[in-house]
Amino acid sequence: MSVRATARLRAVPDGRGGTALPLLESAGPLALRRTRSPLPGYARATVVGAMSAPLNGDRLTLEAEAADGAHLTVDAAAATVALPGARTGGEPSTYTVNLSVGEEATLRWLPEQLISAHGSDLHQTTHVELAPAARLLLREEQILGRHDEPTGALTTRLTVRRAGRPLLDQQLAYGPGAPGGWDGPAVLGGHRAVGQLLLAEPSFEDAPLPARILGPTAALTPLAGPAVLVTAVAADARLLREILDEAMHELLGGLEADAGNG
Repeated sequence: MSVRATARLRAVPDGRGGTALPLLESAGPLALRRTRSPLPGYARATVVGAMSAPLNGDRLTLEAEAADGAHLTVDAAAATVALPGARTGGEPSTYTVNLSVGEEATLRWLPEQLISAHGSDLHQTTHVELAPAARLLLREEQILGRHDEPTGALTTRLTVRRAGRPLLDQQLAYGPGAPGGWDGPAVLGGHRAVGQLLLAEPSFEDAPLPARILGPTAALTPLAGPAVLVTAVAADARLLREILDEAMHELLGGLEADAGNG
């Protein structure tokens, strides 16, 4: 039997220099927990899987809002594993993430990896709405198959709008049913882990970062707006995380240095 579930959370300034979570609503396999944040002024919520999901046919949605002036980190306790399960009319599973970041608000969206198990069929969609002065750090990682198994079918789409205008619209497809060449030398080149790190930062409007290569399997690309996108492939999840973490620390360190010099 398939699952339909929508979990919601909302962060707002608490009036004391911090951030509160007045809405933290779990549903189905999406259990949300308040956790301690190491960052001053930030609230933190962690997604804890309450059951095996998504299975083919499931419909899961997670909605998160950082209201004006709020600072929020959302992470996860473990990887998400897309599993075959029992099909419902031959339908894939869907996992929809809707994010909203208000004026002078910050959202750090840092889930664990999404693993596409053999036989699964998942369509994941992430949609982000940013206010003009919003800040966003977003990481996505896809692992194509568990150890020593082929990947399932996986389609992901990431859409980001800033001030109502498109900032990024990217769709990727892997596995059975994907366009030919998805695992060829021009795309994955035999790698089984792929990820992206998006940093939207208003200060980039006046000082955009240049495009550059970040090692043999990663690159940083400035977007047509105050944001950069790091894309990477790797042989496995551990190596992919190392690449993205190094890029994240470098980018955030550069912003802290600029703020200190200012």
